[in-house]
Amino acid sequence: MTSPAYTRAAALPEILSRRIAILDGAMGTMIQRYKLAEADYRGERFRDHPKDLKGNNELLQFTRPDVIGEIHEKYLAAGADIIETNTFGATRVAQDDYGLAPLAREMNVAAAKLARAACDKFSTPDKPRFVAGALGPTPRTASISPDVNDPAARNVTFDELRAAYREQAEGLLEGGADLFLVETIFDTLNAKAAIFALDELMDETGERLPVIVSGTVTDASGRILSGQTVTAFWHSVRHAKPIAVGLNCALGATLMRPYIEELARVAGDTFISCYPNAGLPNPMSETGFDETPEITGALLEEFAKSGFLNIAGGCCGTTPEHIAAIAQRVARYQPRCCGASLFGGLKAA
Repeated sequence: MTSPAYTRAAALPEILSRRIAILDGAMGTMIQRYKLAEADYRGERFRDHPKDLKGNNELLQFTRPDVIGEIHEKYLAAGADIIETNTFGATRVAQDDYGLAPLAREMNVAAAKLARAACDKFSTPDKPRFVAGALGPTPRTASISPDVNDPAARNVTFDELRAAYREQAEGLLEGGADLFLVETIFDTLNAKAAIFALDELMDETGERLPVIVSGTVTDASGRILSGQTVTAFWHSVRHAKPIAVGLNCALGATLMRPYIEELARVAGDTFISCYPNAGLPNPMSETGFDETPEITGALLEEFAKSGFLNIAGGCCGTTPEHIAAIAQRVARYQPRCCGASLFGGLKAA
């Protein structure tokens, strides 16, 4: 299989083959540290909106861009090579819950511009920084019924998801994203809709960006919510020829270990990413999670030492301190080798 040369993030394949790259940490739990009120989310623009808006973090690129920009810069200062846009819920499907679906595209443009400005500020010739346009799973699932009494019921269609992801990706591309990150996948059919939308967009625009695909194992069965094992998940998304496939969120690194090991074994022709939560949730903790930077850093170091990783970072409950600890610890180890060539011929521009 061959793939066209990347038109953005062209240096990324070589970097991932040479060293373990660092992804940033949590956005949502970092925002919680600012103790923002409803007025912060509303700003002047949404002062009279009829629905409650607190918790709609994607609005903050309009009303508190200073907060989002500061979080990006803290992660970059901690050593992140790749930072995610604040767009986990910036789809028309997700924003419909707040009555703000028409703003989805604008949200993605604004978020990508904030991340782009932060990366440009910290990039050097020796250490370029990359903007990952984050595409979250949406609060709806294409494979699972929301009604226990009607297994055939669905609250979203594939075409609705594809259109929402296409709109999101267009905004991210316009705002300056270097790559796309389809993340926290609990339903592979949702991910396929995102992949389809990205392929359409890149074919039509002539832009070819790296794509990272990251699933989430939801319990000790080792399966994602829609029922697939890690191996089955990989074979379901392999056609996308992602620059990396990985796992994030959910279990924390300790419980994630056998599944990232399995993925590193079966996905031989691409790179591997891993960004777990800071352990299991604990509502009594300041960040909602118990693991200190030292603990999370040591766990990711063991993954690196075992040869599992090309990209390491953090998800819920991780902070710039966690990312700094991960960066310092995994730097001692060579990245995982993914075979003679990435998908038999992928090359940088």
